[in-house]
Amino acid sequence: MAQRRNRADELKFSCSICLDLLKDPVTIPCGHNYCMNCIKATWGEKGQEKTHSCPLCRRSFTPRPELLKNTMLAELVEELKKTGFQAAPADHCYAGAEDVACDFCTGRKLKAVKSCLVCLASYCEKHLQHHYESAALKKHKLVEPSKKLQENICSRHDEVMKIFCRTDQKCICLVCSMDEHKGHDTVSAATARAEKQEQLTQCRQNIRQRIQDREKDVKELQQEVETTDRSADKAVEDSEKIFTELIRLMEKRRSDVKQRIRSQQKLDVSLAKERQEKLNQEITELKKKDAELEKLSLTEDHTQFLHSYPSLSALTGSTHSPGPKINHLQSFKDVTAAVTAAVTVARDKLQQILTEKLPFVESTSRTEFLQYSRQITLDPNTAETCLVLSEGNRKITRNDKNTPHPQHPDRFTNTHQVLSEERLTGRCYWEVEKSGWVNVAVAYKSISRSGSSNAVLFGWNKKSWSLDCYSSSCYFSHDNQQTPVSSPGSSRIGVYLDHSAGILSFYSVSSNTMRLLHRVQTTFTEPLHAGLWLYGPDGNTAEVCEVK
Repeated sequence: MAQRRNRADELKFSCSICLDLLKDPVTIPCGHNYCMNCIKATWGEKGQEKTHSCPLCRRSFTPRPELLKNTMLAELVEELKKTGFQAAPADHCYAGAEDVACDFCTGRKLKAVKSCLVCLASYCEKHLQHHYESAALKKHKLVEPSKKLQENICSRHDEVMKIFCRTDQKCICLVCSMDEHKGHDTVSAATARAEKQEQLTQCRQNIRQRIQDREKDVKELQQEVETTDRSADKAVEDSEKIFTELIRLMEKRRSDVKQRIRSQQKLDVSLAKERQEKLNQEITELKKKDAELEKLSLTEDHTQFLHSYPSLSALTGSTHSPGPKINHLQSFKDVTAAVTAAVTVARDKLQQILTEKLPFVESTSRTEFLQYSRQITLDPNTAETCLVLSEGNRKITRNDKNTPHPQHPDRFTNTHQVLSEERLTGRCYWEVEKSGWVNVAVAYKSISRSGSSNAVLFGWNKKSWSLDCYSSSCYFSHDNQQTPVSSPGSSRIGVYLDHSAGILSFYSVSSNTMRLLHRVQTTFTEPLHAGLWLYGPDGNTAEVCEVK
């Protein structure tokens, strides 16, 4: 009860402008009371305005009323001060930079708690009380505090915009509807709001539905990621088991071959040593026989000689030696050859299966390709006589004046082509900047160099692969077959080669992004060389770029 009474006293004896206790209170003709300085500051100096209104009830006065101190009210305020009553608000009630400030506070402004769409002003809690107490003000539309109230005022006519023009889809004031918007389809702002509110509700439903769909998609993608992770882990585990088993099998086969060779070696050596021992025994016996015969030959007694000769001259056993040859030396070579052949076939077959069956992951990051970049230098001994080399033999320009070139067996004679000096094996990447019609190729060094047949032209034989870039079309060519591909859209072509895997890819390069134009998977039987072929008018150029 006491708090309610203090609240009532606070409202009665506080200035509705500064919210403090009245200082030098004055009463204006409508009956509302203000501090002398507050109402003067609100109305301004005399003669500045013809009409003056009450800040609370908006009642207008003409001429400006005389402001006289209300002595009785001043005495009541002084008595109230003696009781210790103060009407100072807490710091947290003052408006900050992000808050909507009360339009009627003077000095340090309080936070607005409501904005009035009729008054087009914002009010703190104390200044808002009159909207709750005055019968006229109770009909006003109060909304949450807004800093955009002035947007409700027509900039041309300084009137509240309460009408919506459907024709121009904008809010206007009453004067606008009778002026430049005359004859347009107009409705009240409230009606337009109701229409838009339905659209907004439908829009929100669509958004919420899309959110649900996207959340469902995210959930499904997460499930796919989890499934992919599980499948990949399972595939790695199974592959490891298979390769481990394969390695174990190879180890067993290696051990078997080794044991078989060693067993054959042991048998052959044993047989050889046995023969060697027999031969040595025979040699000893023969030497003994020879010594006895030598002694007999020296005997002078003819009778004794003739009596002993028959028994000493007789030889036992075969006089023909089988020879201590080991017949399995060639078989050892045959085993080595067989193992080599078997391992080669198995290795090549395994590599072919893995290359063909395993999915190829196509990268789109130029940075990943740059780690395989190769410095390409064009071989002047292969350049046709209409090609001029420059930029350290990295650039060719077509010049039909036939610049003198020394004769060389590697030179192309009837087509404007050139090969690189470098042999390309392993993984390689390079880029070509083109101007005009250019053929970017790779070829074996054994490609023909003369004649007018397809055996010479890049992409028209089995020894070369090329990307033909015309002015408005692009083709991949190999073995006299052309495949249309999308236009590069860029003057720079990137080439990626994985020789051992048989992969050749062409890319359109723009900034640090790459777009695949064509990829082929085959088997390369020789080292490759980068190739360029210029066709079209004089001045066409192609340059192998320095990439880092």
